[in-house]
Amino acid sequence: MMPQGLMLIAYDGSDNAKRAVDYAGRFLSANRAVLVTAWEPMVRQAARMSGLSGVMQPEWVPDDDVEDIAYTDAKVTLAEGVALAEAAGLTVEGRSAECRSAIWSAICETADELDVDIIVTGTRGTTGLRSLLQSSVADHVLRHSHRPVLIVPPGK
Repeated sequence: MMPQGLMLIAYDGSDNAKRAVDYAGRFLSANRAVLVTAWEPMVRQAARMSGLSGVMQPEWVPDDDVEDIAYTDAKVTLAEGVALAEAAGLTVEGRSAECRSAIWSAICETADELDVDIIVTGTRGTTGLRSLLQSSVADHVLRHSHRPVLIVPPGK
């Protein structure tokens, strides 16, 4: 009998991510799952947003004594996802992944680091012009991961 492997479940707290966790629990078997919540530090978010708007980038540095609010939010989201995965019958551990460039990249890098056998993710399920203008995280993971990917579409 072939040993069961390791799955990575990308989780952002959305209804589509919750649906992906549910499907992973119902249809995939693995010895273990790692649920990953990617997050971007506030200083990078601010720099990216100010760069997009054409405004000069702020010259502030986060306070080292205070936890980044984006990381605080990611930990809450991660705990919720781990609880959902456990309720779906998975043996799961949680991991947050700091995003250095793009969310999909953080997911793929974590999958490579852990050498997972499959990546599970939800998707917004956009179509038409909207899908051409804003490619989803799931699309990028599928194109760049070089691993099997289960993409769970949104419900009706």
